[in-house]
Amino acid sequence: MSDSMRKKSPYSKEAPHPWRNMMLAGTAVALASAALVVRRRTQQAERENPPAGQFIEVDGVRLHYVERGQGQPLVLLHGNGTMIQDFDVSGLLDLASENYRVIAFDRPGYGYSERPRTTLWTPTAQARLLHRALGRLGVEKAIVVGHSWGALVAVAMALEFPKDVRGLALLSGYYYPSMRLDVPLASPPAIPVIGDLMRYTVSPLLGRLMWPAILRRLFGPAPVPERFSAYPVWMSLRPSQLRASAAEAALMIPAAFRLRSRYHEIAMPVTIMAGADDRQVDPHRQSERLHAELPQSDLNLAPGAGHMIHHLVPHEVMAAIDAVASAVRTEGRRMPQLAYPAPGTLQ
Repeated sequence: MSDSMRKKSPYSKEAPHPWRNMMLAGTAVALASAALVVRRRTQQAERENPPAGQFIEVDGVRLHYVERGQGQPLVLLHGNGTMIQDFDVSGLLDLASENYRVIAFDRPGYGYSERPRTTLWTPTAQARLLHRALGRLGVEKAIVVGHSWGALVAVAMALEFPKDVRGLALLSGYYYPSMRLDVPLASPPAIPVIGDLMRYTVSPLLGRLMWPAILRRLFGPAPVPERFSAYPVWMSLRPSQLRASAAEAALMIPAAFRLRSRYHEIAMPVTIMAGADDRQVDPHRQSERLHAELPQSDLNLAPGAGHMIHHLVPHEVMAAIDAVASAVRTEGRRMPQLAYPAPGTLQ
């Protein structure tokens, strides 16, 4: 046989290398093991943390909410990655319920609220859904409190339904688009197929490993309060909640871009609060800038505090909410400036 005949056809298939098969088999086993661990931890987390409130279905979406107290309606909207328990563990839910009718929602996709994939859950879409839920609950003319991503939803609610939002308390919010390196890192679990595989296998486990570092960034430079140990970590790491969190990370910059041209429409009393040393969201480029755009607003920066301001200075946050309520009762009155404890003495 000639040398030319011995040449391998370009269409011939090489036999797979044994090491390649071993790697594929090992990867499959590792992913299956991770999926089993994630499933067990998710089930355990839900057993240990059953729904604490009630459910209401609006436009085919089942929402979980907690209602406490009596008085002026006060709506609490949590940030990205958290849920109702964030306000509960911080103590703000109990503080507010002493004088207000408090309604705290699990926003779509968080806690025990649904997040259908048929909807792009922008701040405006969430605001419309929650507004309809409040109407079903008989809540009118509420003060709305939003933390972090929840502040965007609170702003959207005020813009869409100005007659039904009496005042705003915006905590550690992100209001203007900026370059953020964390967005491409946090967004992949929202990608169909690949993201689904990640959410049910490696993402929850990596999230648990990174949890201490995440907390240091969110709370720093202040230490993480001891009471935060009661927060149910694995509820936040469930695959369903990771999808919501990743989707909102991807939506954050475009959402701020779309809303920024309408901030001047906000006419109700507003208090803007943030940690002066927030490492997650720059308070000077975000909170201070929004304050400059809203002449009726009050700005309060807590020295020595980071992003989780409602955990670090809950009584000062409650005082800011009371100031909004007072300004609502006397429209046009400027809200009093709050005095904060000295750095290093945060509660």
